[in-house]
Amino acid sequence: MDKLSLWHRGKKDKVRYSLISPTFKRADEVAEFLDSLQDQDFPDFEVILADGTPEQSLEQVAEAHRGKLDLHFLYQSGLPVSDARNAAAQVARGTFFIFLDSDCLIPPDYLNKIEAHLSLQALDLFGGPDAAHPNFTPVQKAISYTMTSLFTTGGIRGKKQGIGTFHPRGFNMGIRADWFRKVEGYNTKLVCGEDVDLSIRLIAAGATSALIPEAFVYHKRRTDFRKFFKQVFRFGAARIHLFRQHPGELKITHLFPAVFLLAHPITLLLFLISCPLGLLASLGLALYGLALFLDAWRSEKSLWVALLSVRAAWTQLFGYGWGFLRNLWATYVLRKKEGLRL
Repeated sequence: MDKLSLWHRGKKDKVRYSLISPTFKRADEVAEFLDSLQDQDFPDFEVILADGTPEQSLEQVAEAHRGKLDLHFLYQSGLPVSDARNAAAQVARGTFFIFLDSDCLIPPDYLNKIEAHLSLQALDLFGGPDAAHPNFTPVQKAISYTMTSLFTTGGIRGKKQGIGTFHPRGFNMGIRADWFRKVEGYNTKLVCGEDVDLSIRLIAAGATSALIPEAFVYHKRRTDFRKFFKQVFRFGAARIHLFRQHPGELKITHLFPAVFLLAHPITLLLFLISCPLGLLASLGLALYGLALFLDAWRSEKSLWVALLSVRAAWTQLFGYGWGFLRNLWATYVLRKKEGLRL
């Protein structure tokens, strides 16, 4: 590392929670993230930023919050996300590490809700959902809906009624410090899906895990559909890497985007074979879109966001499905040792 630690913060030997965030550019979002942490009702926590931004351009943002938060700032130019989280964990003093993305806003009662839940249920691993803040743009709200909807992800990212085992993700993920060290932290060889890999390894090692549905964060995600497509493409491709690491963790919900993507050329083919068959397949896709639109309208209370949610869902499913199929082809047909590079 160029500089493992630019400056240190508080004088306590121990704290209850270490809030850890890898950062890279987007100074405005990092400032808003830190601003939201200043309003926490629960006082016993520290914040550790591990920054990989070239030219140390985020140091001034962190410095402006230095006297307002128990803050520690780490820096190395180009620091990858998993390396950043592991480096922050090395200097963290918390009983629990909570990993948060820097494009999140943290509600004031976030830590109180976690503390209340842990007082009733002892956990080694936990996570909360993400939500859209009222001030988010319609596109951000639409993307937030599709990333958490039962119609697109099966609710695996934090819905109470989600399908399958809940694996906390790095945007909102708490781990008892001793368990994090026991499994040796994040796998730095994975450039995407590393948070799910960590959850799987912790649960396999015997860590007790649960969703804390009240402990949500406002997650900005991507601001336009082009960036969103690139993001979910990487998620889909990463699922193949995760399958190679953990074969038993590939679920039907992970296959749905690829099936959905393939349904479109198949529908066109059916029109060439038989018009009634093509119409029937088209009707199925249309009914799916209608159901998603109505659910988004009910959930978001906005006709415009509901319409954008249909576009966001198609973007998400096409992007994830294409990434999944591309990496499946690269790994098992072309026999590339490392699969598709992300």
